[in-house]
Order: sequence, then C-alpha cells, then structure tokens
Amino acid sequence: MSDDMQKAIREGYSEIAKSGVWLGQQFEPEVSGSADDGGCCVGGSCCGGLTLDVDDLAEKLGYDPNELARLPKDANLGLSCGNPAAIGSLEEGDIVLDLGSGAGFDVFLSGPKVGATGRVIGVDMTSDMLNKARANTKDYEAATGLANVEFRLGEIEHLPTADNSVDVVISNCVVNLSSRKTEVWAEVLRALTPGGRVAISDIALLKPLPEAVGQLAEAWVGCIAGAVLVDETRRALEEVGFTAIELIPDDTYVRTLVEADDPLYRKVQDLLPEGSTATDYITSLEVRASKPTG
Repeated sequence: MSDDMQKAIREGYSEIAKSGVWLGQQFEPEVSGSADDGGCCVGGSCCGGLTLDVDDLAEKLGYDPNELARLPKDANLGLSCGNPAAIGSLEEGDIVLDLGSGAGFDVFLSGPKVGATGRVIGVDMTSDMLNKARANTKDYEAATGLANVEFRLGEIEHLPTADNSVDVVISNCVVNLSSRKTEVWAEVLRALTPGGRVAISDIALLKPLPEAVGQLAEAWVGCIAGAVLVDETRRALEEVGFTAIELIPDDTYVRTLVEADDPLYRKVQDLLPEGSTATDYITSLEVRASKPTG
C-alpha cells in the first residue's frame, strides 16, 4: 500500500467521523441512502446508493435489534462486516480490546456483556473517530450506569496496551486496512493474556482480485482492496504463534451489498471476468484463535 493510499484511508474515515462526507458523498447513518440523495452506503464503501440502512445491515449480520436500539445514536456508522462481540462469547469481567473501534459501535455493545468488573478498550488511528466515540460515551454511561469503556489513539500495528493485559481482542472490518498484517497479529498476541482469545470479523479473499480493484481508493476504505486470501491469514496466525485457529467464511455481508446494488460492489463487479460475481472472490471471515497458555 502506498503512502498516498494510506493517507486516503485515514482521511476517508476522518471525514466520515466529522461530517459524514467522503469523496463528495453524503453519509446519513440513520436513514437509507439512495442514488438521488447521495447517501453513503453502509459497510464502509461510502459511495451512495444503498437501499439498506445501517441497522438493517447490522441485524442481518446477527446483531440484536434490542441492543442496537440502546446504542448512542451516532455509534453505528455502518462500517461492520460481521459480529465479533457475539463470536467472542464475552463474559462478565473480561478485559476486551477493540481494534479500529470507530465511533464505539462494538465497544458499547460489549460493555454491558463484561459488566462493571470488566472493561472494553477501543483503539483507533483517527482522532476524529475518537472524538465521536468519546462524545458517545456520555450517552452510553447514562443508559447503562456503567463506566467501563475507554478509547485510545493508536495504530493496530503498535497497540497502546501492555503485554498480557487483555482477555479478548475483537475487531470489525479493520485488519484488512493494514499493509503489515503479520505485525498486527503479533501485536494482538502480545497484548493477550495466556489463554486469551481472538474474535475478529474481517473481509478476506477466496481468490485474488484483478489488480485494477486495488487502484480504487474507495475499495481500500471499503475494506476490499487490502483483503488477503483466507490461507494467508491462517499462515500469519500460525507464524506468530496462535493456536486453536478457526477461519469461517460467511457470504452474508457481501451478498447483501451485491443484492442491494451497492455502488462500490457494482464498480468491483465491472472489473471482474465475465460470468463472475463478487461473492466468488470476497467474503466476510470469522477469525477465532487463542494464545497458548504456556
């Protein structure tokens, strides 16, 4: 990934956090986008035209609508491709770290699961996202009576956490944004307590995409161009020392966006060989793994 592309990713998410505008498109997190209103599609592609709103997509990904209704109103920016909190089977007292926490969506959903004796730490590289998440914390604390979440500025290749300090690492459609994924997994392993677990949702590839897809800035922000093959993820996890690795593809997210005629996926489709579809190449991936106890 070039420095210019990394800058475009950071600026794209910063603009989403601040004003809802990216690449000239209007982001409307509480209403459906359309080709007429320029609304941003969910899933992070931010290029308008999706007929689903962010809560509709979250429910399709397995989130509880009752829990969604209790979130701070600006927490769900529609940047999810899976449901890592559910995958993680969070328990009372867990210390949880969320990589690329954005406006706090999964942090605020995880907080009540770990309770007053637990803690959820969100890490994000974008100051504007952190500002939004910290502002949302007031509503979370008022609604739950809990003061068990915090947000830290940092990059997922250099996590602002101590060694052996968290029980569960979650993340939702973020690892693909890093050009140094093995470093990310090594950092996750370092931060976990012995026996700690990973419960991450991400975008992965079933087979390589055409090179032209990687030239689309929105394909990077939309979590496609930086994705790697499923087997490459497995090799990286094994290389840094994870055990009990499970990688579970799920086409719900990609299929939903394709069926909704998401503009980014429409662009990708135009670059694929005739007769192919995006679901032949792109999938959501549930990543589950553990840090050895010894």
